[in-house]
Amino acid sequence: MVAEAERPPVETLSFESAMAELEKIVTALEEGNVALERSIALYERGEALKARCDTLLKSAEDKVEKIRLSRDGEPVGTEPLDP
Repeated sequence: MVAEAERPPVETLSFESAMAELEKIVTALEEGNVALERSIALYERGEALKARCDTLLKSAEDKVEKIRLSRDGEPVGTEPLDP
């Protein structure tokens, strides 16, 4: 794991970077070879990473649009996926 001071702020991470770091944290915690204080710090970082992933996924979902078609089947615009 990267030292705490060397990690970029969670709010600057891409979805892929946040997910990769979160997976590493989960693995470290599941192995159980981490001191209690370090486990707490990892858990807190993991919660922040999870929230970042949730935010980025929600943002992506909001951008998903479906194409509206005319009676002739031609694209005429877009509308939200879930109106």
